[in-house]
Amino acid sequence: MEDVLKKNRMKAWVEAARPRTLFASLSPVLVGWALAEHDDTFFFIPAILCLCVALLAQIASNFANDYFDFKKGADREDRLGPDRAVASGWISPKAMLVGTFLTLGAACLCGCLLLFYGGWILLPVGLLMAITVLAYSAGPFPLAYNGLGDVCVLLFYGVVPVCFTYFVQAGTFTLSAFLLSLAVGFLSINILVVNNYRDYEQDKISQKRTTIVLFGKRYGRIIYLVNGLLAGILTIPVFYRKPWWVILFFILYYILFLRIWRLYMRLEGKALNSILGRTSMMVFLYTLLVSILLLFFA
Repeated sequence: MEDVLKKNRMKAWVEAARPRTLFASLSPVLVGWALAEHDDTFFFIPAILCLCVALLAQIASNFANDYFDFKKGADREDRLGPDRAVASGWISPKAMLVGTFLTLGAACLCGCLLLFYGGWILLPVGLLMAITVLAYSAGPFPLAYNGLGDVCVLLFYGVVPVCFTYFVQAGTFTLSAFLLSLAVGFLSINILVVNNYRDYEQDKISQKRTTIVLFGKRYGRIIYLVNGLLAGILTIPVFYRKPWWVILFFILYYILFLRIWRLYMRLEGKALNSILGRTSMMVFLYTLLVSILLLFFA
């Protein structure tokens, strides 16, 4: 019986970490790796540390959202997304809060080790990341409840991980890193867009002012398309001097993206959970395509 309880507790923690969402933090680091390898500056140890920071920070953020959304009453009985661990009674609020700070502490420890490679410029970036993990859904002005979730995603699932993964290996920033970081960031925002579009009614009741609540569901459909188009456009300058057949990458990317967008336009409610998964995979697929081009054909 005790073994069963331990197994169930472990399963609850794994579910609370939301492993299916971790492509969002894995993808920008992989882009930074590929760009560093393309520029002959890849360095294994700081690259791995960047991956650890990104994954642990996202898990800590998922734990924090689970805890603070429960405390704010945002995890209602009519929730359309996957069950939350605290709201479902799988994990106690106290244990989830402790888990949040332990995981965030592990991310900060890995970040401190990166100081040996990237210097003290990383310190304010790391502090801002740690604060944002908590401030996203906690504090007197929770960012996710005041229309700033999209900005957080652009910064911490795009610009920061791509640019600084590259920086700790190459010792510099480049225009290519910045453009690719924006592309990954805009695609990652679409994960949040679908999530908030699905939860539009529940968020309105809970006074969670996401951009979809602020600007409407029509905005959600349009911005999803705009983000995907921008991601492709921002990638073009990185490869514009490459062989002509690189255009096939952009054709494949846009075909896949537009198919998901058209399906997103037709669905509502719980059916959008499948679009959420496909959008997350679209970020990872973009990452794979860009990485393959950088590593083998660019």
